[in-house]
Amino acid sequence: MEITDKAANLAHEAFDKIASTTHQAAETLGETGEQLKHTEQQLINNCRGYVRDNPITSVLVTAAVSFALGRLSSRCRANRQTL
Repeated sequence: MEITDKAANLAHEAFDKIASTTHQAAETLGETGEQLKHTEQQLINNCRGYVRDNPITSVLVTAAVSFALGRLSSRCRANRQTL
């Protein structure tokens, strides 16, 4: 019986440690998720402000990025066709 009790106690201690660690990890992830949401909202607000204050530059940057992505996409498709 003594060995069984010791094994049960060790199992309970291990379970308690795992539960505690899991709880701490969940809290940390929750806090990190909230921080990410807040940061995302700040970035969106900053982008909106920039676009509102610099509409021409914003359109030109968007056009340049679209052009670059189009070229990159074309090259990727061409490379896949040659394989």
